[in-house]
Amino acid sequence: MTDTIDGAALLDEVEAFHRRFNVFPTDAAFVAVALWDAHAHLLDCFDSTPRIAFLSPEPGSGKTRALEIVETLVPQPMTAVNASAAALFRSVSAGNGKPTILFDEIDTVFGPKAGDNEELRGFLNAGHRRTGVTYRCIGDGGQQTVQAFPSYCAVAVAGLGSLPDTIMSRSVVIRMRRRARNEKVEPFRARVHEAEGHKLRDRLAQWAEQARDSVMGAWPDMPDGVSDRPADVWEPLLAVADAAGGAWPDRARAACVTLVTASKANDKGSLGVRLLTDLRDHVMVGIDRLPTVAILDRLNALDDAPWADLHGKPLDNRRLSKMLTEYMTADNEPITSRNIKTAGSVLKGYYSVDLWDAWARYCPPPPESPLPPLPGTENVA
Repeated sequence: MTDTIDGAALLDEVEAFHRRFNVFPTDAAFVAVALWDAHAHLLDCFDSTPRIAFLSPEPGSGKTRALEIVETLVPQPMTAVNASAAALFRSVSAGNGKPTILFDEIDTVFGPKAGDNEELRGFLNAGHRRTGVTYRCIGDGGQQTVQAFPSYCAVAVAGLGSLPDTIMSRSVVIRMRRRARNEKVEPFRARVHEAEGHKLRDRLAQWAEQARDSVMGAWPDMPDGVSDRPADVWEPLLAVADAAGGAWPDRARAACVTLVTASKANDKGSLGVRLLTDLRDHVMVGIDRLPTVAILDRLNALDDAPWADLHGKPLDNRRLSKMLTEYMTADNEPITSRNIKTAGSVLKGYYSVDLWDAWARYCPPPPESPLPPLPGTENVA
């Protein structure tokens, strides 16, 4: 009979293995990555699998090394640089066990110069859920039939910049940084250290078998404030932590709060949500109406905002109108400009009352101390 494995002690060892070779930005990142490694061995116990994304603004930040260490610890790793969507979904649906896909240089797939990769994006989106499938026509000529290929698998990615929103929102994001001079790691030598990682991998697989019954169908308690998509992302990792026991349930929830909060801070939402938020927090603070020309002046003058350079041009009234008409007023009418009486003339502009419903539905909570309106910009009714 196989000896019972202490799950908490094993996760401690997995975390320590990562710490030998990786420098992550926070302790929360080490916790999340260790739990993600373990969850890959229990994939069939969950309704969904989070992607883990090692992202950085510059090369040389340890992303590839992070994937190399993950590769030694997960079941059936499949390195997928430049792999086509067809190759990936056929590998996942082959029936001889789920591969763990490791996608380095993901920015070459989804970056600004990569063109469209809708098939691959669709595969990654569909594979997040256990019920996810990719449909393809097979056969020749008039004998073609539609076949559903299962797409559910664990995926780790690494790259520069960001990811499409549909993938980012399904990911635990680790924001990598270049090592500081005082941050030391042990050199990773594959022929020496892969064997150590593989021993941990085999023990994770053994522990997964003994933990399967407690993980299957588990509904782990979420930390306060974590709901909706972030809760879906973290549910498998918290279930693994609860099954391991020891300090891991508490550490996992602390890591969850830290990384979810960080992801919200980095998430500007869609361009439309960014527009609504900037109108609320920077442009129309304390103002019930404002002419379009004044709105554009304020938006285009904002630092750290995209409005002065949208595809090489500043935001204009035509683009502003097109973006805002996508949202509705409280009366379920599209948000449009209206007449605003000013001293001696009538100008087109927008009323705060028309924006309130969209602000409440789409924007994050307002800052606690909003900036006062700029002097000299009050409207004359």
